[in-house]
Amino acid sequence: MELKEFQLDAVKSLFEAMDKPARDIILKSPTGSGKTIILTYFMHQYIQSFPKTVFVWLTPGKGNLEEQSKAKMDKYIHASQTKLLSDVMTSGFEENDSCFINWEKLTKKGNNALKDSERTNFLEHIRHALNDGLRFVIIVDESHQNNTIKADEIIQYFHTDKIIRCSATPKGIARAEIIEIPEEDVIAAGLIKKLLVINQDFPQTVETEDQTAFLLEKALQKQRELRAAFLQRNTDINPLIVIQIPNKSETLQDGVERYLETQGLTYENGQLAVWLSDRHENLEGIDAPNAAVSAVIIKQAVATGWDCPRAHILVKLRDNMDETFEIQTIGRIRRMPEARHYECDLLDSCYLYTFDEKFTAGVKMALDKSALNACTIFLKNEYKNITLTSEQRTMVASSRDPQKALQAIAAYAEIEYGVTANKTENRTRLQAAGFELNENIVRHTFSGEAATLDFSSTDLNDIKVVEALSTHKHGREYHRTIGKIGLEISMEYSYMNTIIRKLFDKNFTCSRKILALEPRSVYAFVINNADRLRHMVREAMAYELAQLQLDLPKKSYYDFRIPQSCLFTYNGEAKTQLVMKKNVYQNYLSSAAPRSTPEVKFEKFCECSDSVEWWYKNGDKGNEYFSIVYTDNSNKQKLFYPDYLISVNGEIWIIETKGGFDRSGNSQDIDLYTPKKFGVLKAYLDEHGLKGGIVRNDATTDELCICMEHYSDDIQSDDWAILSDVL
Repeated sequence: MELKEFQLDAVKSLFEAMDKPARDIILKSPTGSGKTIILTYFMHQYIQSFPKTVFVWLTPGKGNLEEQSKAKMDKYIHASQTKLLSDVMTSGFEENDSCFINWEKLTKKGNNALKDSERTNFLEHIRHALNDGLRFVIIVDESHQNNTIKADEIIQYFHTDKIIRCSATPKGIARAEIIEIPEEDVIAAGLIKKLLVINQDFPQTVETEDQTAFLLEKALQKQRELRAAFLQRNTDINPLIVIQIPNKSETLQDGVERYLETQGLTYENGQLAVWLSDRHENLEGIDAPNAAVSAVIIKQAVATGWDCPRAHILVKLRDNMDETFEIQTIGRIRRMPEARHYECDLLDSCYLYTFDEKFTAGVKMALDKSALNACTIFLKNEYKNITLTSEQRTMVASSRDPQKALQAIAAYAEIEYGVTANKTENRTRLQAAGFELNENIVRHTFSGEAATLDFSSTDLNDIKVVEALSTHKHGREYHRTIGKIGLEISMEYSYMNTIIRKLFDKNFTCSRKILALEPRSVYAFVINNADRLRHMVREAMAYELAQLQLDLPKKSYYDFRIPQSCLFTYNGEAKTQLVMKKNVYQNYLSSAAPRSTPEVKFEKFCECSDSVEWWYKNGDKGNEYFSIVYTDNSNKQKLFYPDYLISVNGEIWIIETKGGFDRSGNSQDIDLYTPKKFGVLKAYLDEHGLKGGIVRNDATTDELCICMEHYSDDIQSDDWAILSDVL
């Protein structure tokens, strides 16, 4: 199991939250962010670092979630000590246990788990564990579904001082420590799709005798289109259609099954599956990328916890019933099947087909800019030969390579501490740099007199406290230290431990070994020098990045042409739906979304300007769009995608729009990199003999203004001109 950087950051935050006074920790993570991977990795690391700990993972009753979560931990964490409720009832709670328990088996009336019986009951098992000195840490999965008095009563029995509550939609818990994983980070990591497309290519007025057949036909067309696109990439993925019907709607279910049968999807040929409370068919292996099942019928109840990454399309049917919107339902189709983006709008989006207005409104409210109406629009013939030189950064892998990390740490030690192949000299050099090289554990305290609490200004004596090393006693501290060093640079424990061992343990082979310590001495070395090692590793990674950027060419070049077609997203509820005639695409609407206020004003300006012949709205991510390379303040390469290409009297201009100036002249631009982007845009324009600049709105006059030569954040300066005077 290899965690993404944002997942390791979440693990680090969980460790930090465990040291804070708040009892409740809320982990708010979008569906598809790998919450189970984050938590199981954290549990495994925490148990190894802190003895006498028992994790109790509580799940809602639907879908056997506790079994799924246990199976994932068994899969990801080798030799994990996991249990279900039945195991607890047999053997009780033991140190290092991770117990996965279904809420409803504890809270439902008539359940035997909490009744006195011939066996020791559940509450007695808790009491025995507490008497044995065990400490419970509770994880409440999908906590929004079980925030009840009865559930709280169960939690109280554990006498826990830490509760981790997990949900994509958490409800308020007073005085909680909140860890939120931004959806943008999950999308950037390629784990979930970039966009939810609602009712793609629907006409303005839908006339149909059978709404169910209309929606299913659209979904099947999209499924075939996706399947073909995957095969073109030599990727054998069969996109899955999820058909959600309301509860208690047997007639609607019959209609779905009959229509799908006319299209060749039946239970008998294995292309149709069903997952209802009283019926399961063709579900085995349904999550395999190339499984034969192309569609599955579900009801509301399966929305939580079901994980099938190839699910790509949701058909939400209605039956004149008022069902509440659940964001988890959309989460079922947002995962990327291979946990990566394909840089293709078709494959990097998921699709919803529904006539349910309340559901659509709920989706848009929950996902905001990620949920829009969409259609495919095509480039007008006269603009197909427009060409510009686009830039791409030299690609540096975002994930940390353990082998390169080891080499970087060794190189840093050679430069900063002067270490060589001579291990004896290296001991002296490290000691001179402040490293403690003692076979035992060394702590530090002080003695003396202090008149104030500002100890740093007094002459206190530094006292060494030496404790005999015990690998059994200090093993957990060693593990915890290695884990913290690794999380400092988003490196998993196992990789970080191997790096440390290769560099300092005599029994591990490495051509750039710094010290050759006995294995037990490595424990003392790591514990005694925890802060120095963290600093060394962190600085080495910065050094590695700088070297990578020195060794690689800054950027590469390729010919950019406006894409022949694009997935056009718009707000279908906007009152104005005018066709923008000067746009390079056919049927580009004035309700295009998402658009910032400056972009909306600029597009209207282009439409009304006599000198603007055509304009193109550039994308903001992907190789198919026009980009320029720049470096941020940490010298890291980034891509700048200017907002617009326009033609003014036969010349191509490149325009970037930004937040404007208020009536007092104060800047409303939230982009810290605007001056840097202006500089790189100006350099590109000069290099290629083009014109352009940055456009912002002046609220005092309600005029768009352009800056073309020297960037200024003062709208009153001569660097800003009224756009209509320039064009």
